[in-house]
Amino acid sequence: MTRYRLLTGDDSAAFCAKVTEALRDGWTLHGGPAYAFDEANGVMRCAQAVVKAEDVRDDAGDADLTPA
Repeated sequence: MTRYRLLTGDDSAAFCAKVTEALRDGWTLHGGPAYAFDEANGVMRCAQAVVKAEDVRDDAGDADLTPA
């Protein structure tokens, strides 16, 4: 099974660190980043999708090999 996350935050070093941490934890970038101006707060917002393949196990602990 493939897990999907969308990381979001202000365009800052903290957002970059969030993406870097996800990559260190085995996540892979999925597509390119997205940026949008938050006019109400006067800041740029960022988003980056990441994915991670994981084994799915049933209650008996057997791997589920059913195609997704």
